[in-house]
Amino acid sequence: MEFEAVIGLEVHAQLLTESKIFCSCSNKFGDNPNENTCPVCTGQPGSLPVLNKKAVEYAIKAGLATNCKIANKSVFARKHYFYPDLPKNYQISQYELPLCENGKIKILVNNEIKEIGITRIHMEEDAGKLSHEGSDPNSSYVDFNRTGTPLIEIVSEPDIRTPEEAVEYLKILRSTLMYLGICDGNMEEGSFRCDANISVRPKGEKKLGTKTELKNMNSFRNIQKALEYEIRRQIEVIEDGGNVVQETRLWNPDKGITETMRRKEEAHDYRYFPEPDLIPLIVENEWIEEIKKTLPELPFEKMMRFMNEYGLTKDEADTLTTSIEIADFYENTVKICNDAKAACNWIKVELLGLLNSEDKDFKDVTLTPEHIGNLINLIKSGKISGKIAKSIFKDMYSTNKMPEEIVKEKGLEQISDEGKLKEIISEIIKNNPKQVEQFKGGKTKVLGFFVGQVMKATKGQANPQLVNKLLQEMLNS
Repeated sequence: MEFEAVIGLEVHAQLLTESKIFCSCSNKFGDNPNENTCPVCTGQPGSLPVLNKKAVEYAIKAGLATNCKIANKSVFARKHYFYPDLPKNYQISQYELPLCENGKIKILVNNEIKEIGITRIHMEEDAGKLSHEGSDPNSSYVDFNRTGTPLIEIVSEPDIRTPEEAVEYLKILRSTLMYLGICDGNMEEGSFRCDANISVRPKGEKKLGTKTELKNMNSFRNIQKALEYEIRRQIEVIEDGGNVVQETRLWNPDKGITETMRRKEEAHDYRYFPEPDLIPLIVENEWIEEIKKTLPELPFEKMMRFMNEYGLTKDEADTLTTSIEIADFYENTVKICNDAKAACNWIKVELLGLLNSEDKDFKDVTLTPEHIGNLINLIKSGKISGKIAKSIFKDMYSTNKMPEEIVKEKGLEQISDEGKLKEIISEIIKNNPKQVEQFKGGKTKVLGFFVGQVMKATKGQANPQLVNKLLQEMLNS
């Protein structure tokens, strides 16, 4: 029997406001534990929440960018549960009347465009954070700095069928929020995190199977591996005659398996009711239209344009549109060198590769599009070879000097003088009679040996096309 997976994703994204959602405490990550707290975010009796307007604006931006209908009236609710890092023993969220509903995101998988529905995007406050790293193994520590951080929860429809589709959806969603400037997308710090609901069923069946919820997935790689494992596990349970149990499972990246966290036969009863300390949120159409005008070109549309306009592959366009900074850097480089493929290779392979090896972010780059564009123009004009260009690139990266300056300082200009190259080639042919005999005997691969000798003699500065042409002429004469 052939099975298919049914996957729905719940994404929590922290909003990049300066202060928290219901108080004026700093929303900065990484400060000393419990430094950014007040009576409101720690749930002290008599304290009252005041809604952050910027958080509402950011949530509307997310809704518009994902094609949601923005509600003119939405209501905050109390979601009750008891956990050590939730000081009020309830979380202010939205329930029956969320801010955004009925959206969609387009993804490209296997050269096919697919739409993933978005059920809703609602606003809520984040909980605190427990730490289990201390001198006492029987104690946990709680940091309330994160309590009250503004969140949006983005709930997808169960339209996803493969782990690859799930990862593609998350990448596009994450990039979208980053393009909007409303979330930094940092998965390791938890500002963009995902839970997955997954079930399997016989292919062609309409009825949904019993689902499990997957948690503790903090990278795209872990999400894909966790989903792949869970699909296999559920299929094996069914094929062995068993029943999949509804439960929450944790991904264990060290073992490469999912493990039971807790069983739940029925949905949690959070005892929702409208938040009595907050009036309904009324959003006027005029404000929605104002926000809509601020939206940039979004990553999926930009990726498709890069493929069509610049002839890039999906993988190339995907990489170059990961962030708006990379995309702008690329397009400005193309304007300078008028070579879309070369600009892609130098940025994707060389620049991003070097940043990745140093564990740096693109925002750390001090090079400009002029550096890369001018370097490509030097290669195209024949002034330097591709090999020399790579050494110049490393110098540019470390010194921030323009490529022309480095070429001049180090005397790296490519040798394209036929007379000079003929002298060098004649000497090499004279000193290697055995290889000359092999070439004349039909072993044409030995030509590579001669090219290497010329490059060695010229310290890599000889024009490789001209060297090949002259060698062919002189060895065949």
